[in-house]
Amino acid sequence: MSKAHPELKEKSDVHTEEALSEPTQYKILMHNDHYTTMDFVVQVLETVFNKPSSEAVQIMLNVHQKGVGLCGIYTEEIAETKVDAVHFLAKQQGFPLKCSMEAI
Repeated sequence: MSKAHPELKEKSDVHTEEALSEPTQYKILMHNDHYTTMDFVVQVLETVFNKPSSEAVQIMLNVHQKGVGLCGIYTEEIAETKVDAVHFLAKQQGFPLKCSMEAI
């Protein structure tokens, strides 16, 4: 039979504590421009951010009236993917729509 190795257990406990820390959250902001249509902004909010129509319209109005709108809060990797998706779709349609992400 094998003997227990308490020194291995101690080391694994230390790593478990580190693995439980919360990941940094990022807010994604959509910025207003004078060229991107409101319909396209709503479409992006519905498809990329999975927003219901009424919420997408409200965010679009914030972007239009206040210059910026909060699209959501995500972990870094998800936020980067969503920002890239918005920029890809906007470029594909010929719009200069921009999103940014900020750590919370």
